[in-house]
Amino acid sequence: MDFELTEEQRMIQDLAYKFAVKEMAPIAKEYDRQEKYAREVWQKGCEAGLVGALVPEEYGGPGYGFLELALISEQLSRIDLGMCLCVVAATFGSEHIIFFGSEAQKKKYLPRLVAGAMISAGAFTEPDAGTDVASIRTRAVKDGGDYVINGNKMFITNGTICDFMTVLCVTNPEAEVKHRRHSIILVEADRPGITATKIQGKMGVRASDTAELAFDNVRVPQENLIGKEGAGFYQLMHFFDATRTMVASQGVGLAQGALDKSLRYVRERHVFGRPLAENQAIQFQLAEMATRIELARIMTYRAAWLVDQGKTNPSINAMAKYYAAETAVWVCDKALQMHGGYGYIDEYDVQRFYRDAKILEIYEGAKEAEKMTIARRLF
Repeated sequence: MDFELTEEQRMIQDLAYKFAVKEMAPIAKEYDRQEKYAREVWQKGCEAGLVGALVPEEYGGPGYGFLELALISEQLSRIDLGMCLCVVAATFGSEHIIFFGSEAQKKKYLPRLVAGAMISAGAFTEPDAGTDVASIRTRAVKDGGDYVINGNKMFITNGTICDFMTVLCVTNPEAEVKHRRHSIILVEADRPGITATKIQGKMGVRASDTAELAFDNVRVPQENLIGKEGAGFYQLMHFFDATRTMVASQGVGLAQGALDKSLRYVRERHVFGRPLAENQAIQFQLAEMATRIELARIMTYRAAWLVDQGKTNPSINAMAKYYAAETAVWVCDKALQMHGGYGYIDEYDVQRFYRDAKILEIYEGAKEAEKMTIARRLF
């Protein structure tokens, strides 16, 4: 067993962290307060080669694997999770094109994503269908050479700023097998009939755009179908089984960032005439934080490595995502407590980390859903 990163992977890791410190750290508070999408961070991320990590070289991308994507996500999340999403999720949903798209779709869209000419979105969740993906209601009906789409989507990352989205729709409502009723269709964001409404007042990841979408008789050509009709549910499961490693890495990075802040604070903060760091109770707490983070990191790297080896294990990925997310919430809670009253005000970053952490237990599969996946594999 070799736990060492390659020289190239260490360089990617170093590049991502230095980028986050230089480009994200100075403006993180401002963008969180204003709930403002960090477009310039996205643009600079494209220039640095951090956007579109999975895009193959023949389409202008670096051709990285999921382990490299995990390394990038971890280091960016270490500084700010919301802005991390502006970089690593700027191509969210395009994985369907990489995995299942036609050659024409790949040539048309992937190079422009990497070059910073486009942003994508994945439109899957609905107001009444999140974890229960098979129950989505958005309908795409054939009419001549088009699909006509009607329905609503909720909590869509990049929903108001994207140039196109990959949309999960019901195309075969009469199919006997429920999971054969869905397809994924590429929809350009400027098509008539699309209404995108930005969701304000999020608890965390405020620098990331989140929206509600409405489709009212939206016409797209049938050539926009990604993969095979009726295979959308299975395509989406394949997508999530792989991309959950990215969410796990966000949890690792966020937790590490909270630990970094805590170590700095307890060295500087004096209580009863000595540094807080000399308190054994504090030392024990820091030791447990570091241990949980390292466990989450090892699980995440293994899960991502298995995906890259063509040995995707949904149970291992679910374990990594669930544990890393829970670790991030737990570590951020301890970090805020360690900062005392200072941790409760936005002058200190740990309160932002605390608010950001919770979404990791919810999006791309709530932790309860991850446990269900693990349990099914056990039986």
